[in-house]
Amino acid sequence: MIFEHEIPGGTHLYFGESARIKRQIETEAADMLSCKGFEEIATPLFSFHQHEVFDDIRDLIRINDEENHQVSLRADSTADVVRIATRRLGRSTESKKWFYIQPVYTFPTTEQYQIGAECLDGDFPRMVGTSLELLDSIGIEGVVQLANIAIPRLLDEKYGISLDKLRDMKMEEILRSGYEWIEPLLKIHSLEDLENLSIYPDDIARQLRAIYDAANGVQGICDYELVVSPLFYARLRYYDSLVFRVFEGERLYLMGGAYCLNGQNGVGFALYTDACTAKKMQKGKDVQ
Repeated sequence: MIFEHEIPGGTHLYFGESARIKRQIETEAADMLSCKGFEEIATPLFSFHQHEVFDDIRDLIRINDEENHQVSLRADSTADVVRIATRRLGRSTESKKWFYIQPVYTFPTTEQYQIGAECLDGDFPRMVGTSLELLDSIGIEGVVQLANIAIPRLLDEKYGISLDKLRDMKMEEILRSGYEWIEPLLKIHSLEDLENLSIYPDDIARQLRAIYDAANGVQGICDYELVVSPLFYARLRYYDSLVFRVFEGERLYLMGGAYCLNGQNGVGFALYTDACTAKKMQKGKDVQ
């Protein structure tokens, strides 16, 4: 039985103090990103192109339009922002920096509010710095995790270690691959672990060096705790190199990275408003 007051699982209800905090976070983000030269964009709730983004299209909530074309509820904002900014708005604006404040939806009824920013032809360490400045401005702290999607893809395509094993971190199966450098790769956690890369194949070492260089750039602009996770793999297809996340325990506050979409290079991030609101609500109760 479904009662009148129930809401679907995975959705969010904000009221009173939680609604005030959520709006405060969104207002702070809009003001800060606008001051940094980002223009706001709100993309349509429906999209023809979401299937190009996800490895598993079963994540999408799909319907057909009046002409029987399949459309999806917006499950990711980055792809549509880049496509619209470059192909639909390209002749009417020269802006390469955009931000959005809008929810995304995945199957069956998961709703996630986000604040995102995209910088076309952007600089990775600088965008990481912008995201951390945003977290600071709303009073959220966490650990910064750096990774490089090119590494798991190399392991899958060249070294026979499937992405499924890497996604699920099946350690024993990964170690059984037979490469003597796999165990040291699994143990990489800090910047110091990347100082000697001579034991790795050239292609793996090159991608680890990219993490090292990015980490040095990030450390120069923030004082967050930083960890390195070379085997982390994101489920979004457009991430192809450096990615980062900010988390605290099991709570993920923010994720972003470098990408190439429709021939356009960029760097972006999405702040997870629901997680940040929950943290600030918790802080308020702890103070009381």
